[in-house]
Amino acid sequence: MLRDNKRKILAYLRASTDKQEVMHQKYEILEYARNNDLRVDEYIQVTISSTKNSKQRRIDELTKKLSPQDTLVVTELSRLGRSTAEVVNLVNTLIEQQVRIIIIKQNLDFNRYDLNSKVVVTLFSLFGELERDFISLRTKEALASKKANGIKLGKPKGTIQKSQFDVDREKIIELLSLGVSVRKIAGLLNYKSHISLNTYINKRKLFDRKL
Repeated sequence: MLRDNKRKILAYLRASTDKQEVMHQKYEILEYARNNDLRVDEYIQVTISSTKNSKQRRIDELTKKLSPQDTLVVTELSRLGRSTAEVVNLVNTLIEQQVRIIIIKQNLDFNRYDLNSKVVVTLFSLFGELERDFISLRTKEALASKKANGIKLGKPKGTIQKSQFDVDREKIIELLSLGVSVRKIAGLLNYKSHISLNTYINKRKLFDRKL
C-alpha cells in the first residue's frame, strides 16, 4: 500500500485489569487492518481503570502523537474515555485537528471530510450503546477490584436460593413424616421430576422436619 510517510496510523488499546483483553483488542485491530489494507505504525496500550485521569490512561500521550492527516484506530468508542462527554469532546477535538478516527465495533470512520453536524448526529445515536458499554466496563472493573482484594464474588457459601418447591414446603414435610416416598410426593403434587424434588429435600434437610 502506498501512502505518505508523514502520515501514520496509531492504535489505542485499553482494558481495566485484564492484559488478555488488551491482546484481544490488538488481534481485532490487526484483522481489521489486514482486511482494509492498512498498516498500524504504533500501538499505545494500557491496562488501567477507566477512572484514572487522561495522563494515566495515556490519552494525553496519544493526542500529542497524532498530527493532521494521521489515523487513530480503536476497537470501540468507550475505550477512549470514562464518560460519554469525555469521548465526544476527544472525538470532536481530533476531527477538528483533521485526524481520521476508525471505530471498529461501531463501524465508524470519521475523517476531515465529515461535516461536524453529521458527526454530532452519529454520536448522539450511539449514546445509548456507549452508556451501556460504560456500565458494563465499570461493573467488570468493580468485580476485578474486589477479586484482587480477596473478596469472594457471588453468594455466600451455604446461601439457599428460592425454589419452585417452596410453595409446597409444608405439604412435602407432612408427606415425608407419613413415610410417603419422594417419587410419590412428586406425583401427588404434580411435579415432573422427583430427582429435583429429592435434591430440594436433601439441601433443606426436610426428612426429619415435623410440622
